[in-house]
Amino acid sequence: MGLFLNVQRRSVPALVLVLLLSVAWTGCSSTVKERRDDTAKPGEGQETKAPPPPPGKYSARYYYFDDVLVPGELNYKPDKSFIYETPQFKAGSMYFTKAWLDVDSLVDFFNYHMEKDNWKLVNSYRGKESFLSFSKPDRTCNIRIMERWYGTTHVEIRVGPLMTKKM
Repeated sequence: MGLFLNVQRRSVPALVLVLLLSVAWTGCSSTVKERRDDTAKPGEGQETKAPPPPPGKYSARYYYFDDVLVPGELNYKPDKSFIYETPQFKAGSMYFTKAWLDVDSLVDFFNYHMEKDNWKLVNSYRGKESFLSFSKPDRTCNIRIMERWYGTTHVEIRVGPLMTKKM
């Protein structure tokens, strides 16, 4: 009988832990379900939402330049960026970061979308850092992609006027 009481005393804390975890899990799952139900109900003053677009295409967006598309996976860093604008032109540097991003697919993204936005590839360099240079008749765009050893990718996009030297 003494052995039975000793086993019971050891199993009580384990049973209490299992009960607490199951209550917490049930509470979280019902909250998630309620949130899903709230967003899924059309009517009652809510608009129906379109289904999410396929991955990779859903989040690309233009920031300050309407002809430089940036993948939405990149996180914009306003404290490292600046934009200068006059009535004649707009110039600036935008800085982005993202952890665990494939640099080759990022380079392919920029090559494809910059051409679609009528930029011409001037040159590119791939190595420890990748550089892409594009131009238009009146502007230039340089994209620098750096992959750090700890897994974070940094992207700097610089857009400025193309100055032609007259002699």
